[in-house]
This record gives sequence, structure tokens and C-alpha cells, in this order.
Amino acid sequence: MVTLLEIAQLIVRILLTVVFVAMGTLHFVPGPARGMAAMVPPALRVVRPSILVAFTGVCEILGGIGLLIPATRVPAAICLAIFLVAVFPANAYAAGKTERFGVFATPLVPRLILQIVLIALCLFCVL
Repeated sequence: MVTLLEIAQLIVRILLTVVFVAMGTLHFVPGPARGMAAMVPPALRVVRPSILVAFTGVCEILGGIGLLIPATRVPAAICLAIFLVAVFPANAYAAGKTERFGVFATPLVPRLILQIVLIALCLFCVL
């Protein structure tokens, strides 16, 4: 018998998959990709920003899909949680710079809260 917890986890996995695949896909759309490349902090520019953007896009797409596959669900959730921590410096760098980054310049505190909620949801869906 399926429990309410299992139903909730399935719903969260599906929603997270949609979010991560959609966001990952944006990494390959020219306008948003340029905006994301500009968000790469100067200290991380040892690699060309467009390469980092493409790499993180692939990570989001594969991680999102991985949440739906039973054999990869737990590693995908853990990797996505780590990913969300790893990309936070770019979000912090862009925070508040709306004149430069537009919609990608989410203020720092709301962005931090969103990152924490997404990490919690990634981990919840594999409890």
C-alpha cells in the first residue's frame, strides 16, 4: 500500500524534475546563458564562464532526470543538494545588481531561503 509520504515524495520529485530540467535547459538558450555567464564571480573565471554555464546546465538536467529513476534517485538528490550549495556564490555575486543581471539578480536573503528550501526538498524526496 502506498503511503501519504510516498505520494508526497513522488509529487516533490516530479516538481523538482520539472524545475531542474527547465532551469538547466535555460543554460543553453543564448540570452539567459549570457546572463548566467556574467554572474560567474571573477574568482571562478579560470574556466571560461560559458563552459561553466553549460556544465551546470547539464548537471541540472541530469540531476532532475535522475530523481525519477529509482536506481539514481538518492545520488541525484545528494548531487543536486551539493550543486545548489556550489552555485550559490554566483547568486550571491549577482544579488542586488539588478541593473546588470536583471531577473537573475534575486536579492541575497530570498535567494538563500530558496536555496535552502530546494536543498530540503531534494533531501525530502529520498527519505
